Amino acid sequence: MARKAFKLASWTSMALAASGIYLYSNKYLDPNDFGAVRVGRAVATTAVISYDYLTSLRSVPYGSEEYLKLRSKVHLRSARRLCELCCANRGTFIKVGQHLGSLDYLLPEEYTSTLKVLHSQAPQSSMQEVRQVIREDLGKEIHDLFTSFDDTPLGAASLAQVHKAVLRDGRTVAVKVQHPKVQAQSSKDMLLMEVPRIYWELSTKRVLLMEFVDGGQVNDRDYMERNKIDVNEISRHLGKMYSEMIFVNGFVHCDPHPGNVLVRKHPGTGKAEIILLDHGLYQVLTEEFRLDYCHLWQSLIWTDMKQVQEYSQRLGAGNLYPLFACMLTARSWDSVNRGISQAPVTETEDTEIRNNAANYLPQISQLLNHVPRQMLLIFKTNDLLRGIEAALGTRASASSFLNMSRCCIRALAEHEKKNTCSFLRRTQISCCEAFSLWQISLHELMLRVKGLRLPSWAVALLCWLFPALH
Repeated sequence: MARKAFKLASWTSMALAASGIYLYSNKYLDPNDFGAVRVGRAVATTAVISYDYLTSLRSVPYGSEEYLKLRSKVHLRSARRLCELCCANRGTFIKVGQHLGSLDYLLPEEYTSTLKVLHSQAPQSSMQEVRQVIREDLGKEIHDLFTSFDDTPLGAASLAQVHKAVLRDGRTVAVKVQHPKVQAQSSKDMLLMEVPRIYWELSTKRVLLMEFVDGGQVNDRDYMERNKIDVNEISRHLGKMYSEMIFVNGFVHCDPHPGNVLVRKHPGTGKAEIILLDHGLYQVLTEEFRLDYCHLWQSLIWTDMKQVQEYSQRLGAGNLYPLFACMLTARSWDSVNRGISQAPVTETEDTEIRNNAANYLPQISQLLNHVPRQMLLIFKTNDLLRGIEAALGTRASASSFLNMSRCCIRALAEHEKKNTCSFLRRTQISCCEAFSLWQISLHELMLRVKGLRLPSWAVALLCWLFPALH
C-alpha cells in the first residue's frame, strides 16, 4: 500500500501546484507573482515527498504496527515539507496550505495539524518593513500616529499581517499591513475589502485601520466552553449565514478558514456572535448558477436522485455526477442514495471516505476541470466550513440540512415572484413557499420528538398523523 500513500502525497502536492496555477490565472492576481523559482520549489518538494513514500514504505508489510508507525512519520515529514514550501513561496501557496489544513475530514491528521499554523502564523514581515509601508503610505512615522503599537502581530496571513494599536484619541484599532513583497498581488484583493468600522482617513491600498474586535477562533472549542458559548448554536448560525450568502444573496465570503472567523459574546448584549474577517475573497454567483445550485441541494436533501443527476450535469459534472454529489456533501454514495438528512455521518463512513479519497483523485481532477470556476470557490468554502464543523464535533446534522432547504425554498420562490406580473400567481407562489417552510418545521419537530425517546406508540401516532414527513 506504499503506492496508495504515495498517490495521496503526490496528489496533495500537485493540488498545491494546480491550485496555485488556478489562482495565477485568476483576474485578481498579477501573473508576475509567479516565477521559475517558485514553481521549481513546488516541483522539487513534490519529488522529494514522492521519493520518501516510495522508499520508506516499500519493504514494510501493509497494515502491520511497524507500517502504521512508519507511515505516520512519513506523513509528518511530508506535511512539514509542504508547510516549508508554502512559507517559502508565500502568497497563494499559503492560501492553498490554509485550505489543506482545514480538511480534517479528508487528509491525515499529520497534514492538517502541521498546516493549521498557516491560518494565523504565516511568515511575518519585519517591523522595519511595517514601518516602511506605513511611512510610504501614510506619510508619518508610527509614533506620530499611535500612542502604542504592538511589535508582535496578532496574526500573519498570506498577504498581510495585523497589529494591535491605540490611536492618539484613545481608540483601540487593528492595523492590517500588507507584506511589501506581495503588493502587486494583493492590491487587487484590497479593492474588494469591505469591513465594518474602517478608519478610512488612515487607510490606503497597503494599510487598513479597523475597529479592534477580540474573540476566539471558530474552531476553538475550549475557548467557547470557557466563555460559555454554545458550540451547537455557533455551528447552526455559521451554517445559516453561509446558506443565506450562497442560496439567497449569491454573494459569498470564500475564505472562511478559522483564522478569518471569530466568535465572542457581545460586550453589550452577552449574546454569542460570529465575526467574519478578511473580506478580500468574495464570489458573485450568476443567477443561473445560484438557482441550479439551489435545485441541486433541494434534490440532495429530499433524495430526488433523478434531479440530483439533472442538476449535477447542468453544473458541469457530466457522467461523474455521483462523485460530484459525494464531494458536495462529503458523504458516501450509499448515504446520498439513502438520504443525507436521515442520519449523521458515522465514524465508519468517515474512515471509508478518507481511505478511498486517494483512489478517486484522477476523477476528482477531471471533474474540477469541467465545473464552472465559481463552483471551485464554492467547493473550497464548503471544505473549510466542514473542517470547522469537524473540529467542533457538529458536522452534518439533519438540522443543518433543513436550514439549507429553507434558504433554497426562499430563493427559488423569490425568483419565481420576480419573473411574474400576475398578482394571483405571486400569491400562489407565496402560499406554496409558506406551506413548504411549514412542512420543514414539522419535519424538524418530528426529528426532535424521535430524539426524546418517547414511547413507541406516541412516535407511531405522530408518524400516522404526518405520513409525508416520516
